[in-house]
Amino acid sequence: MPTSSAASPTTSATSFPFASRRWATEEIIMKTLHAIAHLMAYPTGPMHEALPELAEVIRSESRLGEAPRDELLALIDDLAARPLGEIQENYVSLFDRGRHLSLHLFEHVHGESRDRGQAMVDLMEHYRLHGYELDAKELPDYIPLFLEYLSTQDETEITDMLGDAMPVMVLLGARLEEKESPYAALFHALEAIGGSCEQARDMRELAANEGPDESITKMDEIWEEEQVTFLGNNDPAGGGCGNTSPGPATTPTDEIPVRWVDNPGAQAAGQR
Repeated sequence: MPTSSAASPTTSATSFPFASRRWATEEIIMKTLHAIAHLMAYPTGPMHEALPELAEVIRSESRLGEAPRDELLALIDDLAARPLGEIQENYVSLFDRGRHLSLHLFEHVHGESRDRGQAMVDLMEHYRLHGYELDAKELPDYIPLFLEYLSTQDETEITDMLGDAMPVMVLLGARLEEKESPYAALFHALEAIGGSCEQARDMRELAANEGPDESITKMDEIWEEEQVTFLGNNDPAGGGCGNTSPGPATTPTDEIPVRWVDNPGAQAAGQR
């Protein structure tokens, strides 16, 4: 069984072993998905070294269309022109500091609702039934891992699963576009491969009209509040740490209307 090597960038900097894969000519779409997954994961030295190879993969992908292909090549050129440390710092500031650009699918589908846990279980079981095993530390909804899984599957599975996730992909691409980030190219390419979705216009309007990421704003507010409390601890009248009030609760993100994989086996087990 194939085993994934990807993990969330907040817990691991593991890269995809791109050069170790061997591809038949008819598998070019899988090869492209693998390349996009590689570019979307946390940047590492091996990824940086593989950029020329990734560019060759993108150039050979006729299904993308000229505009998405040129965008991807521009992203690769941008990454190649900058030192790895700068790329990593930019990556973390984009994808790891809030919820709007989280690379976990179910963050955008379910927010903090209870449905998220069951969706994780169902997706992991779906992977297992298709011969794809994860390490215990890996979250199945991490988008680079999801794309890595699709790169091992046939076109029917790619079309179905990517289509299910497309509203999230469009939303992330639109949010990155609003930030004028070259990483938007990754999600534009996925939309070109999988086809757009009926919610695409709504997702783009949401990205254009929404305010700042509340999770980042509230983290900053909490940090400022803790700083003030800490600096005031020298004053006994201030009450010290015990006078600290909790910061505002983080609100879940709006749920995105996405049809996802159902696991009849898991549902049946829950009824017993």
